[in-house]
Amino acid sequence: MIMKNIFEQLTDLLKKDERLVSQDGVLLKNQTQELARKNDPELIKLLLSDKATKQHFFFEVEKTLIFDKEKFIRFISNKQFLPDSYTAFKNKVGLTAGDKYLSESKEVVLVWPYKDCVLEGGMTKEDQKRDEIFYNETLAPDDINRLLDAKVFTNFKRIDKKGEHKLAGFKRDEKGTIKDNLIIKGNNLLVLASLKKEFAGKVKLIYIDPPYNTGGSGDTFYYNNTFKHSTWYVFIQNRLEIARNLLKDDGFIAIAIDHFELYYLGIIADEIFGRENRIGIVSVVHKPEGRNQEKFFATSNEFMLVYAKNKTIANFNTVVLSEDKISEFNESDEKGLYKLNNFLRSGGGDDNLRKNKPTFYYPIYVSNNLSKISLETFAGANIIYPITNSGQERTWKTKLGTFKKLLEDGYIVAQKEKNGIQIFEKYYAEEKGQLIKTHWIDKRYNAINQGTKIVEDLLGSKEFSYPKSVFLVQDVVKLMSDKDSIVLDFFAGSGTTAQAVLDQNKKDNGTRKFIICEQLDYVETITTKRVKKVIENNGEGEFVYMELAKWNEEWIEKIEKAKTGKELTKLWGEMKETAFLSYKVDPKSIDANVKDFVGLSLADQKKFLIECLDKNQLYINLSEVEDTEYGLKKDDKVLNADFYLKGKK
Repeated sequence: MIMKNIFEQLTDLLKKDERLVSQDGVLLKNQTQELARKNDPELIKLLLSDKATKQHFFFEVEKTLIFDKEKFIRFISNKQFLPDSYTAFKNKVGLTAGDKYLSESKEVVLVWPYKDCVLEGGMTKEDQKRDEIFYNETLAPDDINRLLDAKVFTNFKRIDKKGEHKLAGFKRDEKGTIKDNLIIKGNNLLVLASLKKEFAGKVKLIYIDPPYNTGGSGDTFYYNNTFKHSTWYVFIQNRLEIARNLLKDDGFIAIAIDHFELYYLGIIADEIFGRENRIGIVSVVHKPEGRNQEKFFATSNEFMLVYAKNKTIANFNTVVLSEDKISEFNESDEKGLYKLNNFLRSGGGDDNLRKNKPTFYYPIYVSNNLSKISLETFAGANIIYPITNSGQERTWKTKLGTFKKLLEDGYIVAQKEKNGIQIFEKYYAEEKGQLIKTHWIDKRYNAINQGTKIVEDLLGSKEFSYPKSVFLVQDVVKLMSDKDSIVLDFFAGSGTTAQAVLDQNKKDNGTRKFIICEQLDYVETITTKRVKKVIENNGEGEFVYMELAKWNEEWIEKIEKAKTGKELTKLWGEMKETAFLSYKVDPKSIDANVKDFVGLSLADQKKFLIECLDKNQLYINLSEVEDTEYGLKKDDKVLNADFYLKGKK
């Protein structure tokens, strides 16, 4: 009896403390929690005054009563305590699960957006005001059984510069690994779980731009931007745990984020990838002018966390990223861009004088027309020593043996200068590279000029808000992937990562492949359209488009698109007949309380019906590919067998 009435009893008791009640007579839950954390004497005295609360929130140790503060705070934080109309309805029909601390659970977070909204171009994530509501649902461990099993794919097609074609099969390398570019539509957590079978340990680079979680309230968020903090934490954790398994041992992951969740993302990533594998935190200036609506700092930068799967064997490529730096390499030959550096060691003070390094002082013989350079004299040769214009005897940059190898490999050239013939070494951009710093300030990283406007130019209209600079992602690809790597992005958005891979391949003759995932409908109207346009412009490339095969997901889409409560009531009737409902759902109880359901807001009605669905059956599991109930086409069965099984023992 005590447990049944404890909510009501506690509410009445707490209202006796004026500090805990608003002017409207509403109990202040946050104030109550704060006083409990401080072990407020008056609050404790009040709780001890009631037999039920004393028994519930205190325990005895050697005849001394101890206040179970954590239990009390957890209790009043529970949605069943002072519930809103939505929670009250869930309680009534028995579809409520108690809140848990994050550290105590292995929950999974799924999100579903409205599919009938189109993003307005030119808006930032922070500024967007359209109500593009995302439902997120946290699934308790007891509710998860086959959720992360491999799923069936459908709607396969190969797309190149000429258009769409029927997919005959996947291309594979000599090791049996799929070597097609892939664009996949579907919930990214379930896509990642489905990729494990084919791509575990094969991805060289993961680049993601996840939700920044910078504003809003409750269980909804405007485009990519507002989870509850604990929900966001689990959301990111779920996905990174699987993503790590996809990386090669020498692979990297780069995660874009702003300051709001930076610390927490770092904690999650440290736990999953290992603190010892954290490469660094890069500050990227993406809006040099700063946001003009800030109350305090005008934000001009964001961050990129970089981790290696195994730092001891991972290595960055030797590259030049800065435009200013690359402009220094003003010569070129068949090996690439290079610049000339004087072979005479002019710096280093007395350490590089002949008397201190005699083995670095030797003659070099050069013909008058500069065509012949030798370490041995010949007729008409000019003898060149490392002597300055003032007559100081210094040294060459290397010993004689190293110089001989450089000369044989074509790195040494001679030029006539005012003061005679000088010896130079070719410094190639891709061999010498540059020092990669943790602040990236190149104008090419401007998100408006090199992100939004690039997408607008490709698509011919403003159709997507605030994508990353394609040059930023391209530099990440250039720095952290090999020319034949697989690059993964499971928050694909408009397809910036795919374009970055294609553009870098064209630039360095690479054969990298991308895998990108997006669940919103614009993956068809924006993402694939953009990537196809890049392929047309580059004159090369292709990709395979595929989708997770829907089941309960189709019911979610019908729920999201409903415009009235009557439509939802009708949908509920149909769901009872053919949808896979959660084991918690008692249709008779819901029908008996239909008046309470009708009284909910349209958004809450939708949210409730979505929660009624079994999330393990959102998409068709691969193990059920032959089940005739799902009506899969023969071609889909063949292509799924090809994707998952070909080349496997």
